[in-house]
Amino acid sequence: MLKPDTLLPSAAPLPARRDAPPVNVPLMDVTLDRRGLLYGLLFSFLLTLAVYFGSQRFHGFDGALAGYCFATIFALFGVVYRYVVWLQRPATRTYWKRGWELFWQPGQRVHNTLLFFRMGWEKLIEQRFIRRRSKNRWLAHQLIFWGCLIAIAITFPLTFGWLRFESDFTNPSDYLIVLFGQRLEFFTFPARSVLGWLIMHGLNIAAVLCLAGISLVLGRRIKDEADITTQRFDNDILPLVLLFAVCATGMMLTVSNMFMEGKFYYWITTTHAVTVMLWLLYLPFGKFFHIFQRIANVGVWFYKAAGANGPQAKCARCDAEYMSEMHRADVKAILPDLGFDYRHDQAENWQNLCPACRRKLMTLNQFQATGKEFM
Repeated sequence: MLKPDTLLPSAAPLPARRDAPPVNVPLMDVTLDRRGLLYGLLFSFLLTLAVYFGSQRFHGFDGALAGYCFATIFALFGVVYRYVVWLQRPATRTYWKRGWELFWQPGQRVHNTLLFFRMGWEKLIEQRFIRRRSKNRWLAHQLIFWGCLIAIAITFPLTFGWLRFESDFTNPSDYLIVLFGQRLEFFTFPARSVLGWLIMHGLNIAAVLCLAGISLVLGRRIKDEADITTQRFDNDILPLVLLFAVCATGMMLTVSNMFMEGKFYYWITTTHAVTVMLWLLYLPFGKFFHIFQRIANVGVWFYKAAGANGPQAKCARCDAEYMSEMHRADVKAILPDLGFDYRHDQAENWQNLCPACRRKLMTLNQFQATGKEFM
């Protein structure tokens, strides 16, 4: 029989009394973050300068794409703003700082650089962690990921005036790439070749990939009971609807041009522009923001790898190893910043106990509060 008094009798908090004074819970701060605003405006200013000089002082800038350009700059301002605010959170800030410290530690920089590219391939490109969960989910992520990546790689340079296509002076049937105002004479391609078709229809290919991924995701969210009970329209369904609208209206431009003699082209162009701008404005505040968060997770992987190879923390009660010593020390430092005080007279800190012992002490203290014994 286990006695509560043989353990740490006050390690787990007892239920609060009805006559206990109310706890003042801090309200959410909805004011603009000055640092995030500063970095966002600075990034937008530098990007505007890059558009100005990259397009040869707007000489190569397409005025018809001005709306896309403004929406893109605003969306990236929002991404930078939210990213800076996100990095200021105690847990994220600790991971960020520790990740850079571990990466630049002396004698490990070459090894860490190779490890960075390997982790980047496995986590960001291959997304192996998703494939272990479900091959269907992994395929959907891959289709949407590569579709969006191809579309961004094409549209952003075109929108900013950094990239355009021109006919070759010596052979008008061939095209060449103009990058930042420089004609790449060494790279020309026939307009009616396979390469020319792939380049000219790159956005259509990206749209097909995204539509295939969207169909797989929606199929899972309609049939999977776990997804049905936890999904939210604004976070899970709306981004798919916006992405579907962007892809469908973009492909309709090609359909109107090639098979409908340009009918409804102006209306489709306006609709497509509206959907793209809505998607861009949603980008910093919706689910697609995790694309940028995933890049910072490289520091978390360095953190976990260093913790696994370093000294391990032992439980103050059962002496079992349950986490890295570095991680435990950082958790102890973070929790007071979040308003949690887990100090204890005997164990020094609630974090010095492994999860199993915490659960046991919670149960034993409940029995102790009711004056019963646990058999």
